[in-house]
Order: sequence, then structure tokens, then C-alpha cells
Amino acid sequence: MRIRVDWRSSCSLTGTVLKWLAVPLAAPLLLAVFDGDAALPFVVAIAVTIGVGVALERLSETRELGQREAFLMVALTWLAIAVVGAIPFLLVGLVSGDGSSFSGPINGPVNALFESTSGLTTTGATVMSGWDFENQPRGILLWRQLLQWLGGLGILIVAIGLLSNLMVGGAQLMETESQTQNVTKLTPQIESTARLIWGLYVGITLLAVATFYALHLFGLAPEMDFFNAVSHALTSVSTAGFSPEGGSIGAFEPIVQWAVIPFMIVGATNFVLLYALTQGKFQRPFESEELRFYLGIILFFSVLVSLIIGFDSELEMGLEPTIRHGVFNVVSLVTTTGYASTDFNTWTPGAKHMLFLCMFIGGMAGSTTCSIKTLRWLVIFKGLYRNLFTSIHPQAVRPVRLGSSVVDEETISDIFSYVLLAIIIFFLLTIFIVVDSARAGTSIGEFEALGAAASIFLNIGPAFGMAGPMDNYAGFSAVSRFVMVIMMWIGRIEIIPVLVLLLPAYWRS
Repeated sequence: MRIRVDWRSSCSLTGTVLKWLAVPLAAPLLLAVFDGDAALPFVVAIAVTIGVGVALERLSETRELGQREAFLMVALTWLAIAVVGAIPFLLVGLVSGDGSSFSGPINGPVNALFESTSGLTTTGATVMSGWDFENQPRGILLWRQLLQWLGGLGILIVAIGLLSNLMVGGAQLMETESQTQNVTKLTPQIESTARLIWGLYVGITLLAVATFYALHLFGLAPEMDFFNAVSHALTSVSTAGFSPEGGSIGAFEPIVQWAVIPFMIVGATNFVLLYALTQGKFQRPFESEELRFYLGIILFFSVLVSLIIGFDSELEMGLEPTIRHGVFNVVSLVTTTGYASTDFNTWTPGAKHMLFLCMFIGGMAGSTTCSIKTLRWLVIFKGLYRNLFTSIHPQAVRPVRLGSSVVDEETISDIFSYVLLAIIIFFLLTIFIVVDSARAGTSIGEFEALGAAASIFLNIGPAFGMAGPMDNYAGFSAVSRFVMVIMMWIGRIEIIPVLVLLLPAYWRS
């Protein structure tokens, strides 16, 4: 069989991205040195990422990617960085003197890869417990946060900013990673577009740091020191959900929880709209039908969940906490952030089922969010309404519109196919978790399995039962956790780039 995909070019550009991972790795390295903790885990990771990256880079001098090569690079880049990112988690317990100072469930190849993949894909699921958060060095905790921040907007957008000679290939990479055709170009050159979006991402993150730390300086949030401010800014804007605190955002004062909500919402908002605001185009967001739909979904579920837990006589939280916890956890799950302000495992089944539905929504296209995304749901609802209308008026020609633009039928078909495929994979993963848990002798209910499958595949983080917001995924078998690693990877790059690679026609036709 003659391979017709230029895999060398894909691997070469993956190597170029991989070697630059040494730059963010330097931050936890410096923090480890400052704190007097072991620096070796980060030194080894830096050496590996540079060595492997340079070796892959030398496979080809070609810098132009076709569509097939772009698919391959997308899959390889996320996978390679997840593997290298696991090195500090794997080594931290091995260099802690007596081997017990930093030991915990994060150690071991499967757990290390699980934590790294969960971070990079912005899933936010963890194998760490409260004890582990208290005993891990700050360098490791910072690396968890940085992985999510890098994965939030996409490692590939960084790649496009760095690889100035990608040209048309750069646009293909952005479209492949976002699964959105005709990526809105803010500038004529894709490299400048990537840099503008990345600059906006950095700016919003710095604003979050300043906001959170100001609460500490004014005495409103004593626990929100500078390290916590930076950590939570990195993972709130990236809608990722890792926290250096075992209690997540619930470990902080109510004012912190209110302050985090707008940054989760902004992180799940289309960055093209956010950029328009910085250019004084204040009418642009009001013209976005998807934005109105996205904010309406958040409002609807926030009111509904708040009412359900408000009428629960066993909770008795009071008016402000009821509204705060209802709004916060709805926003967290709709935006796929995965923070928790309280243990919603204790809520009434009605509230938990509403949160379960929130997992399938996601934020806007062109944002840091995961899951199915509001743009797809909006097209689906409009398509269903169109079909109902034409069933009554068979002669009518009624195109599906988003604003003033007509959505072509091929795109509508692709969206229906994608959502159907996502739901099928979700159910298959649920079945696997149930069967493997029974094999391993782990007691897990059907709703817990549904929640864990949705949370992993849609990159949410916390679920229900033993995978709840104040618990972790260490209770699942090693086999289940390894399969979850694969599903987080597939879910984050939105299925298609991986499935395409499995087709023989991709390689030879």
C-alpha cells in the first residue's frame, strides 16, 4: 500500500510545537527551585520535549500542510503534549527523598497520563484527593493549571502564531481544530489573526488575576493569595476547572465565587466577538444570535436549578447561597469549566438531572469551551423547526438562517451527524464504564456511569457519585482510566480528526 499522506510534514510541525513546550515548563521549574522542591521532574520534561521536538522537526523541511496532514497534526500534537506533560506527574513522587513526601494517586503511568490529558483537554477530571492537594509541591500544582490554560484556546493556535510559514496550512489547522469552516479572519493573514486572539486571551487572563488578587488585598478573600489568584485565573478563563484547592472554588468566600462566574462566561464566548468589543464595535455582540441563545440557556437553567434546590427542605441554604450555588454550578457545567462551589452530589435528583443536561450544551463556537456547543444546538433547533414547518407547507422553501446568513444544507447535515455520533460514543463509553466497573468489583450506579461518561467525553470534569465535585476518578479501574484518557483526547479534538485517521482511504486514496 502506498501512503499518500505526507506524515513526515505532520510529524515535523508537531515537533516544532512540542519543543516550544519547554517555555511554559520553565515557570513551574522556577517555582520549584524557589520553594526548594525537586526540580528534576521539570528538567527531565524540558529535556524530553526539546529533544523529541527537534528530532521530529528534522523529519521534513516541508512547511505546507494539506487537509489530510492537518488532521494528522491535530491528533498528534494533542497526544504528544499530553504524554510529555505527564512526565512531571510521573516523576514527582520518585524524587521526593524517602518516596513518601509527595506520594499519592497521581503517581503511576496511567494516573500521570490521566492528569496530564485531563489538563490539556481542559476536562478538569482528577485522580487527586484533598490530601494530595495539600501535599503536592506548588510547582506541580502550577503545571496542572498551565496545561489547562495552554489547552484552553488550543495548543494549535500557539503553533500558528509561531510557525509563520504555514500560510494556507495555518487556516486549515484552525478550521480542523475548531471543526468550523471559513474561520472568521480578523486580519488578512492567519498568523496575525492567531496572535490577536492569543493576545486577547492573555489580556483577559491578566484581568482575572488582578480581579481575584484585589479581593485578597482588600481583605475580602484572605485565602485568595497571589498563587491562588494566578492559578484560578488560568483555569477560569480557559474554562478548564483545575484548582490547587481540594474544595475547588467552594474553598473560598462567596464573593470569589461571584467573581469567577463572569470569567467562565467570557471564556466560553466566541473570541471574535470579544475582539470586536476591543475595537469599539459594541453592536456586534447584540447581532449574534448564538450569543443570545448561549446567555438565554445559562439564564434558563440557572433559574430552574435555583428554584429546585430552593424548594428542597433538606438543604435550607438561604436565598443568596441558593442563587449563588445554582448560578455558579450551572455556568460551570454549561461552559464545561468544571469548578464547583459546593458538593452538588447532595442535591435533590431533579437538580442533579438538570446539571446533567447542562453537560451536553457547551459554550459558543470559537471559544475555549468543549462539549457540543451552542452553535450546533441552535442550528439543530432551527433545522427541526424548519422540518416541522415544511411538513405543514410542503411547497415552502425555508432555509435555515443564522442572523442574515443562510446555513447550507451540507453544514446542517454535518452538525446532525456529529451530534448523533457524539451521543452514540457517549452511550458506548457509559456501557464500558458499567461493565468494567463490574469486572473490577467497583460499585457504580447507572446515573453515576452516565455522568462520568458525559463528563469525560465532553471534557467537563466533575460528575456524580464517586466522580463527584469533591471526589475524584481514582476509584475507577486502571483500564477505565486509560480508556477515559483516550476519550478525553477524542472529545477535545471533536472526534472527526481521530476517526478520519482510522479510514484506509485516508492513507491511500
